[in-house]
Amino acid sequence: MSSTSNAGKSLLGIEVLDRSEIEWILDRGRRHKRKPGEGVKKLDTLRGKSIVNLFFEPSTRTKASFELAAKRLGADTISISGEGSSLSKGESLVDTLNTLAAMLPDTIVMRHSASGAPQFLSRYLSTPIINAGDGQHEHPTQALLDALTILEHRNSLEGLRVAIIGDISHSRVARSNVHLLSKFGAEIVLCGPATMLPPALKQLAPGISLTHNMVEAVTDADVIMMLRVQLERQNVLNFPKNEYFQFYGLQLAHLDRARPDAIVMHPGPINRGRELSSEVADSPRSMILNQVENGVAIRMAVLERVCGDS
Repeated sequence: MSSTSNAGKSLLGIEVLDRSEIEWILDRGRRHKRKPGEGVKKLDTLRGKSIVNLFFEPSTRTKASFELAAKRLGADTISISGEGSSLSKGESLVDTLNTLAAMLPDTIVMRHSASGAPQFLSRYLSTPIINAGDGQHEHPTQALLDALTILEHRNSLEGLRVAIIGDISHSRVARSNVHLLSKFGAEIVLCGPATMLPPALKQLAPGISLTHNMVEAVTDADVIMMLRVQLERQNVLNFPKNEYFQFYGLQLAHLDRARPDAIVMHPGPINRGRELSSEVADSPRSMILNQVENGVAIRMAVLERVCGDS
């Protein structure tokens, strides 16, 4: 890490990280993975550190894995939801964060529905912030755990054909994955209905291709990354459920078009019968539960990077 300042240690997104920083986090994440038959290790790496988990949007996987990651590193944690904070009484977001910062936590882990909220607040707070998902912008730790999951099955990200399929327009997961994969030379194809795949997304990174054809997207793919349809971010339902699954739901027949050792991923929560079939979700090629497991290891690495002493 080049900066020793608190603000410089924040993790606000993948786009601003260089390749060496990403590799450091992935390497630390590997070290935190439990080996088969190995019990849970309790470390004291962050003993004496305090971490505030501040989630203004519902979360199961991300929130729980950050809590587990902190506890496995020996840190003290407190979790606050938007409904349980002073924001529900009319306090501004800046005042809420300033109040928390005055309690001198070592790190604030934050999820917010507004794109750019962590970046905005990082200008006002000396406490480092970890972005746990901001609106439609980024979800950096998801992209990091996805990269670790892929690298458990491939020697490198370079040259891999990765198909990201679904509601690209509203997906912070897609954006963070595009930023990360493009830094490592992967071939990225984005696929979805026209209402969820605006042409401007091609400008996210060099070498991206866009298609509305599911078969074209999965053909010769090494990784098929499905996305949740973000109904909560859409003013209207852009696609009826049954029709969406017919054209953009991953089924076993699609896997025949991909490479024989292709893997299937999904950030969760999955909607069976909309984004993918149960047969695919439960197949040996599905890495969905592996992603959940890797989430704890990666978030341990991120917490070490952000609030560790070295």
